[in-house]
Amino acid sequence: MNIGRRSFLSFLIGGAAGTALSPLPWKLTDDISIWSQNWPWTPVPATGEVTYANTTCTLCPGGCGISVRKIDERCVKIEGTPGHPVNDGGVCPLGSSGLQVLYGPARIKTPLKRVGERGQGRWMAISWEDALAQTADKLTELREGGQPQSVACLSGRTYGTMPSLLQRFMAAYGSPNFMTVPSMRDSYALTFAAMNGQTAMAGFDTENTDFVLSFGSGIIDGWGSPVRMFRANSAWQGGRGKVVQAEPRLSNTAAKSDIWAPIRPGTDAALALGMAHVIILEKRYRSDFVSNYTTGFDAFKTMVMAGYSPEKVAQITGVEKNTIVSLARSFARASRPLAICGRGRGEVPGSMNEFMAVHALNALVGVINRPGGVWALPEPGYIQWSGPDLDAVAIAGGRRQRLDGAGSSNPAASLPNRFFTTVAAGEDYPIEAMFISGANPDFDFLNNQRVAEAMAKIPFVVSFSSLMDDTARNADLILPDHVYLERYEDVPAPMGFQRPIIGLCRPAVTPQFNTMHTGDVIIQLAQTLGGTLADAFPWDNYEVCLQDTLGDQWDTLVEEGYAMDEGFSPAPWADMFGSRKFDFTAAGIRNGFVPVPIAGDDITYPLVLMPYDSMRVASGAIGNTPFMTKTVDENVLLHGMAFVQINPVTAGSLGLRQGDKAELTTPAGKAEVRTDLFEGIMPGVIAMPRGMGRTPYDKKLMKHGVSTNPLVSSVEDPISGLEAAWGVRAKLSKA
Repeated sequence: MNIGRRSFLSFLIGGAAGTALSPLPWKLTDDISIWSQNWPWTPVPATGEVTYANTTCTLCPGGCGISVRKIDERCVKIEGTPGHPVNDGGVCPLGSSGLQVLYGPARIKTPLKRVGERGQGRWMAISWEDALAQTADKLTELREGGQPQSVACLSGRTYGTMPSLLQRFMAAYGSPNFMTVPSMRDSYALTFAAMNGQTAMAGFDTENTDFVLSFGSGIIDGWGSPVRMFRANSAWQGGRGKVVQAEPRLSNTAAKSDIWAPIRPGTDAALALGMAHVIILEKRYRSDFVSNYTTGFDAFKTMVMAGYSPEKVAQITGVEKNTIVSLARSFARASRPLAICGRGRGEVPGSMNEFMAVHALNALVGVINRPGGVWALPEPGYIQWSGPDLDAVAIAGGRRQRLDGAGSSNPAASLPNRFFTTVAAGEDYPIEAMFISGANPDFDFLNNQRVAEAMAKIPFVVSFSSLMDDTARNADLILPDHVYLERYEDVPAPMGFQRPIIGLCRPAVTPQFNTMHTGDVIIQLAQTLGGTLADAFPWDNYEVCLQDTLGDQWDTLVEEGYAMDEGFSPAPWADMFGSRKFDFTAAGIRNGFVPVPIAGDDITYPLVLMPYDSMRVASGAIGNTPFMTKTVDENVLLHGMAFVQINPVTAGSLGLRQGDKAELTTPAGKAEVRTDLFEGIMPGVIAMPRGMGRTPYDKKLMKHGVSTNPLVSSVEDPISGLEAAWGVRAKLSKA
């Protein structure tokens, strides 16, 4: 058998997903990547003193501790930090190849000003003095004109000093239009608010559960902290628990699970309610929890008993009646069961109907705030800055309606999907300037043609990106941040982690280029604008701000790399709900299963396209590194063309064979693809990975393939206003 480089790397990656990502396979992949990636820019350090710098990875929401090996002042390897509570020495494919972000040719080396039309890639290098002066002049002009509300800001992160500084700047300036990029974290927070009656983040005690019921969550495809979930899955495979994966496609997670339950797309909530029917009918629920700590159970019981028998749910979901009954019994019998959702990596929000139905299962079996269950965690509370003093301009601007409508008619804290729709339509007041930090909305958002329309109407767009990504390419001014291996930053609340923890990102190497920490940019801008804005930012620089904010925790963070509340335990039920009780009939679930209405009709578009997440294709603000691209299977990407997975029966009905070129059409757009016949996908469903098809700003990165985002129409959740689309109707025709 002939095994090529790509196949060998794929074998190692796939094998690692079934283990705990021990140092051995990643030592092998690291050595092979160095051996195989003979690009001219690959650094080859000379022999010298070997040292290690411990820091925190920020390439995904996982918050893993990493140790950077250095020879003299050159970083040469990234490993996981042994003993770190999140990843304990493991590292994922993206994390292990972070040096290709640090040293890659896509880095923006100095502030840039656009000199041609947007998107042409014509830039002029300018000094930081000029860049800050031009930005301050624009902000001064808008503020003096009484238009502070016309400035908007989008942050890729929700928690920590950096998003807090950006939000503080916007408040002191006088704009209500500060937003963050939503994820499953936001959907869970709204679920906890509605059903638990508390402000909290969701943590999952995966290390101690013995039965995981996953509704499309990519447990070993990047959900939460990838390495943490790899380790948990290895423990379950070793006999400590069972995993059930309900999704339409045989993902890596489904393939490694004890049971794969193929389910029709978008019907997860119905399956959860069908299981609730069985649990209630057979009286397998925790009666002590239900009787003493919940409200609305009788109404919930009436609803599920009337409308969600296993027979009816089988018709809705395609999951067999006996399977529904068996899963419900196994889930209720387990000592420490856990039901989870959040599609793929959980980097996008979803339907409140689905999140609440799944959360209701956890309530029925009484695992909320119990070992092995879902925990309500307090939001990070260490940022104790006093509110900024506001002048008359800031007060007037801050009273204007947010263009995303968040916090008024909708409970969500941030709705950038609605913001871009409003701006594109020219509704309410115009946005004259926008700042984007740690996000790439021109690529990452569904139906991103609408984002492009909105951005085209904003005269002054500033990107803080370190790389020439899709959004930076269409900006007017780029003020490049240090990459994560060059800067200080706090990294609190890794997604899904079950204890309060703060990681410290600190420089492993001095900045390679003429870049500046975004925190320093914000502080300097505030001080340049003067008045109450300057008063709101009394720190000399970002590092001083960070140390002052972290206070007594700073020394621990520097020494250990993280600070965790070792003694934390979730509140008991009596204290958790206070004067309220868990609500089984909160808005979003009281009406039972409410499908998300994806775009397209089933006559014109007989198929359903579902984007999926893969550990080998980065789908966030950071694109694929060369190492990751080389591990992508040839039935996913070949010679620059992307493949769409399709069941052989469906393909046969369309006259398509393996590898055929085809035209993929949805109500939102078209793309040329190849077909990959895959028996592990339900008939009538087709699938493509998220993250491909980026703007070709660097030939070494994932520029090939097709982005699914322009093909999927946006759907707003009626309860939260968050993005709820999980797919789109589609058709395939032979090219």
